[in-house]
Amino acid sequence: MTRSRGIRRSAALAVVLGLGLGGSLATGPAVAEGPPKRTPTWGACPDDVVAEAAPTVLECATVPVPVDYGDPDGAGIDLMISRLASTDPDRRRGTLMLNPGGPGGSGLSQPAFLVSMGLPASVLDTYDLIGMDTRGIGRSSPLACGLTPDGPYFANVPPYAVDDAAVLSQAKIAKKVAAQCESKDTKGLLPHVTTANAARDLDRIREALGEERTSYLGYSYGTSLGAAYASMFPERSDRIVLDSVIGDTHLDPEGMRRYALGMEQTFPDFARWAADRHESYGLGRTPAQVRRSYLDLAARLDEKPVAGVNGVQFRQLVFAFLYKETRYPQLAQQWQALENGDAAGVRAAAPPEPSAADTPAGLDNSLSVFMAVTCNDVDWPEKVGVYRKAVAEHRERYPLFGAAAANINPCAFWPYAPAEPPVAIDDDGPRNILLVQNVHDVPTPYVGAKALRKKFADRSRLLSVADSGHGSYVLGDNACGLNTTTRYLVEGKLPRKDTFCR
Repeated sequence: MTRSRGIRRSAALAVVLGLGLGGSLATGPAVAEGPPKRTPTWGACPDDVVAEAAPTVLECATVPVPVDYGDPDGAGIDLMISRLASTDPDRRRGTLMLNPGGPGGSGLSQPAFLVSMGLPASVLDTYDLIGMDTRGIGRSSPLACGLTPDGPYFANVPPYAVDDAAVLSQAKIAKKVAAQCESKDTKGLLPHVTTANAARDLDRIREALGEERTSYLGYSYGTSLGAAYASMFPERSDRIVLDSVIGDTHLDPEGMRRYALGMEQTFPDFARWAADRHESYGLGRTPAQVRRSYLDLAARLDEKPVAGVNGVQFRQLVFAFLYKETRYPQLAQQWQALENGDAAGVRAAAPPEPSAADTPAGLDNSLSVFMAVTCNDVDWPEKVGVYRKAVAEHRERYPLFGAAAANINPCAFWPYAPAEPPVAIDDDGPRNILLVQNVHDVPTPYVGAKALRKKFADRSRLLSVADSGHGSYVLGDNACGLNTTTRYLVEGKLPRKDTFCR
């Protein structure tokens, strides 16, 4: 693989995985009716999960669920779940279900990942950690639209549209991808991969595990799934933590376009970092100069790529590497090589840490599930002109990334209409939802957490963390944020009011 392809794929993988959606719905059963046909039989996990989880040892099992909850006796699929059991029966409270985001991220090894990141022992004592591949992902009847890393559709965030013609060109690609997904869906699963059905699946898993209630920790898109579960099954939800908040139970055009806002709010953190290190990387002596360097280099790469990397891929790369401050040195290294026209330096730069989506099949699966959930959850505008207008407006409003976040995607041509309305937030339920949010976050900016806090009203509290990046609890480095969230998970002490961690 050439480095130009490596940069393209690295950006795609970071974007794919994110990310990580009361009352009854207008159509379809809100309750996951009917008991599972069997209880989980725990055994060894698949070899790839074992390798990814090492040295932590997980158990795996499957839980049957219907493809269509409107036809519970019809076709079914098995969901694979994992478990890291509590070793302290005197302190064990129950299960803590986990979701890493996406939609499209595999969560089977997430218990082990959180352990490796320093999840407190008190949490491990209190819960059996339950990871899973939600429907359509990995070991749970995976979807595959036949997408490849070198194909024209390689990330779930549309490419930056340098002009109006680029929107029209992307529309042709998006239309072809939507049709391709439909043609590859030989089992009829595609239209049933939704946030509402994933929430019903969570309740089937809870029931299969013999728990009256379940706690939940979800990141990024996992906040939408957790919000849906807490709304559809409020009395079956225990302690709910939603970290890096999308803002609703689904991702819609407004949510997608907020990526551009997140880029504008988070980029200055990198710009200050780079300005302090100008003598090493040469990207600008002030944050303003670093911003100008970004815009100038992107424009030059639009005209003349370096080592096969064009301006579209460079913008995608910067967006992806702003997910974590620990990636800033790698971003500066690759940026410096591109700035200098150093093809060898571009090829030598290391990509982000590997993930399950590193394989072509994994990338295809992640992108396919992202499309299925996003397009099935809500109706997207079908007229290309809507996206042309939005791109033109957002290119001016959010010059760093607006013409990407507003660009057209396959949802405009999706072959299926939503089977039911999006899950409505139910603010009539237990006060058990902690929203955790970094003040600067690329794909899930702070405004989303404030919006969900308002929708859940007194059921929730907002824990704002003065940090930059995607993911706070355990994944960040703020003591107040860590301690407050751990205290809630272990002791059930929800902050009496919204809290700001400096």
